[in-house]
Amino acid sequence: TRNITAIVTVTDEGGSSGRLRGEWGVLPPGDIRNCMLALAEDDSSLNRILNFRFDRGELKGHSLGNLILLAATEMTGDFRKAVEELNKLLAIRGKVIPVTNESVVLCAATADGDSLRGELDIAMRGCRIESIWIEPADARAFPEAVAAIENAEAVVLGPGSLFTSIIPNLMFREISEALKRTAAPKIYITNLMTQPGETDGMTIMDHIRWITRASGTIPDYILANEEEVPPSLLESYLAAGAAPLFLNEENERSLALMGSKVIQSGFLDVSGGNVRHNSQKVSETLMRITREERDSSPWKS
Repeated sequence: TRNITAIVTVTDEGGSSGRLRGEWGVLPPGDIRNCMLALAEDDSSLNRILNFRFDRGELKGHSLGNLILLAATEMTGDFRKAVEELNKLLAIRGKVIPVTNESVVLCAATADGDSLRGELDIAMRGCRIESIWIEPADARAFPEAVAAIENAEAVVLGPGSLFTSIIPNLMFREISEALKRTAAPKIYITNLMTQPGETDGMTIMDHIRWITRASGTIPDYILANEEEVPPSLLESYLAAGAAPLFLNEENERSLALMGSKVIQSGFLDVSGGNVRHNSQKVSETLMRITREERDSSPWKS
């Protein structure tokens, strides 16, 4: 479908994005670039070109896609307009928009009483976080992002880094309020593994509690993998500090009482030698939920 709007966080501060943010004052383009490439018509050739990363000189570490977004921002004078231009240039299936056009920083406080500032710090100590927020606190979300949620047939959260990819979008009051208002089903696709540093020792229920706390609403549907990771592959992930995430029967009962429907299936794909979601199965499930919700709506035409 072309009817996709990806709302992307702009709190990235690492690598090429962090350098461009510091040197040029531009919003970090890396996550935006990745989403555009995921929705691009000609994935293979565009991936090779826009993901090309310079390995020497002053450009070392920068990706070409990030530099193109920087150039478009300088030409248009507005990061949002630059993203729109690249949307058109790449002829992507849908639309990618930043959640805000303001420069924001992700901040958190830990159970030990420490203050964390920026994605890099938070990604290393996420499992110790007790509270999280953005600065400035009065930063506004794009009206287009809010409208996309309000008019959606389905709103999908995840999969992705809990504290540095999903929750930052929910920190905007307009976004969380739109999620409460929308009649569309809110669907959370759970991660397959914990993320070293960021979600060490956390369960799927911990992820859901954080998302509910940040958004003020619980997802209507939870998509969770129930397929075991092959032992040969699991060993390397465990050695790196990542552990599989599963729901048990007690979790399912708890979520049902909270108003969430759990869909467990073999959403795992290890054909490439890594743990990934089976995109075909996930997309089919999302489309099925959307159709069923639409057909059961009392307001359908």
